[in-house]
Amino acid sequence: MFDLDGVLLDSESVWDEVRRQVVDQHGGRWREGATADMQGMSSIEWSVYLHDELGVDLEVGRIIELVVRLVLERYRRALPLLPGAREAVIRLGNRWPLGLASSSNRPVIDAVLALSDLTRAFRVTVSSEEVARGKPHPDVYLEAAHRLGEPPSACAAVEDSANGIRAAVAAGLCAVALPNREYPPPPEVLAQADLVVDRLPDLTPGKLARLGDRHRRVGTDHAEE
Repeated sequence: MFDLDGVLLDSESVWDEVRRQVVDQHGGRWREGATADMQGMSSIEWSVYLHDELGVDLEVGRIIELVVRLVLERYRRALPLLPGAREAVIRLGNRWPLGLASSSNRPVIDAVLALSDLTRAFRVTVSSEEVARGKPHPDVYLEAAHRLGEPPSACAAVEDSANGIRAAVAAGLCAVALPNREYPPPPEVLAQADLVVDRLPDLTPGKLARLGDRHRRVGTDHAEE
């Protein structure tokens, strides 16, 4: 399972800039730590945060609508796919069925996959707005595993952020960290990952297969204890 923002798309800065714009233009005030606070939040969660914590003078539904529209405008002008993203999806999709578990809204997910010609590459896609809680809670990964028809322990997640790694670990998935360069996870969170890679070309079927074998053995050992 792939995350979207920060893993396939160099988009964290896009979301950050758009939210800052909405805050500035609608009576709010940005504060230090807001970017990190919102990483992994669902649309309902971050829109409430903009309203309640940053003082945006719009209804929550209107905040979501405005932010998503501005993000999609940016993507349609120039989709910020990360180097090797499309190749990684195709490479791993030739070996295993793929899922996408993202904090982006459903319209954003669908638009990105269409623009990148990757819609058919994913068997399932789940937005955190479709589950009860966003990351770092495990809900989006548990739902994606359910839709794939696999136990979470048989799945791997590729994540870039601290909250994403926490969500994958909490769901019982094998966690692969591709640390976000602008907003890197702290060392104690990276230490929870089963594998850390610096770039998408390093993510190979061989590495994931070996990692999966180790992950299943550890799970079996814990079950026997």
